[in-house]
Amino acid sequence: MRFGLTNYPEFWANLAGMERLSALALEFLRDRRGATALEYGFIAFFVSIAAIATIRQIGPLLNAKYASILPGLQ
Repeated sequence: MRFGLTNYPEFWANLAGMERLSALALEFLRDRRGATALEYGFIAFFVSIAAIATIRQIGPLLNAKYASILPGLQ
């Protein structure tokens, strides 16, 4: 009797469950299929941030340009 827990069947059931859980966790960590999707997600995120920053910088310039052209069109 090691720690006094080995006499209980619940201990062995939980141990088997933990072994299955650790095997699933290792399989999940070794699986590389989701890494590509995650990388594409990061790329899309950074491209959208760059697009938003560019539009925010160009927006006021375009507004001023259209405001100067508008009187000539009326």
